Amino acid sequence: MSSKFPATIILAGGIATRLGAVAGQTPKAMMPIGGKPFIDYQLRLLAEQDVNEVVLSVAHLGKQIEDFVGDGSRYGISVKYVYDGPKRLGTGGAIKAALSAVPDCFGILYGDTYLDIDYGPIYESFSNSGKKGLMTVLQNENSWDKSNVLFENGEIKIYDKHHPTAQMRHIDYGLSIMTKSCFDDYHDDQAFDLSEVFERTIKRGDMAGFEVHKRFYEIGTPESLLETEQYLIARRPQR
Repeated sequence: MSSKFPATIILAGGIATRLGAVAGQTPKAMMPIGGKPFIDYQLRLLAEQDVNEVVLSVAHLGKQIEDFVGDGSRYGISVKYVYDGPKRLGTGGAIKAALSAVPDCFGILYGDTYLDIDYGPIYESFSNSGKKGLMTVLQNENSWDKSNVLFENGEIKIYDKHHPTAQMRHIDYGLSIMTKSCFDDYHDDQAFDLSEVFERTIKRGDMAGFEVHKRFYEIGTPESLLETEQYLIARRPQR
C-alpha cells in the first residue's frame, strides 16, 4: 500500500458561533487571512502533502466555499462537495453522508484547523497497523485545549471528549484515518458526533495512535484566528 495520503473529507459545515460578529455571514472556511480565505491555505497545504482528492462536507453558507474553491484544479486537487440536508447531521452524520464519495479508507480533517505536519508517515503507520482507524494525538498538557486522550506506550488507551481525566495528557490532533466499516453502526440521515465513532473504535481495539510533536492552529475563536493568521502570514513566503 502506498504511503501517499488518501482522499480526505474536510468537515466544513459548522456554524461559527464562537466567532460571533467576526464571522457574520461568512462560513469559517472563508474567514479572510492575509487577504485570502482560510480554505485556500488549507488546500495548498494538502497539495504540498500530495493529497490529490478532497471531499468538502458543507452546510452553513457552503455555496460560498464552493464558489471560491470550484473543482480544486488551481490547487492540483480534485474537490467534490457533499451538502448536509435540511437536518443537521453532526460531524459523524456528515461523514456518513459523504462515504459514497470516498474510497474504503479515507482521511478526516476539520475545516477550521491548520495541521502543518508531514502526512505521509501517518498513512504509512496506519497501513502497517492492521487497524480500522488511526487518530493523531499531541501531548497537549491542556495547553491549547482540554486534553482528552490517555496515550501510553504508543497506544490510545482511552479517548473521552466530554469527560476528560487528570491522567489524560494528550489531545486528538484533528487528523484521522478511518475505514467505512467504522460507521456501520449508524444509519443514513442519523445525527451523531464523530467522537462517538472514535470511542467505539478505540474500545474495540481497532484504533491506532500516531503521536505528532507540532502544535495545531485553529480559527474557532477571535483569539485563535489572530494567532493562526500570524502563523500563516509568516509561513506564506516560504511556499
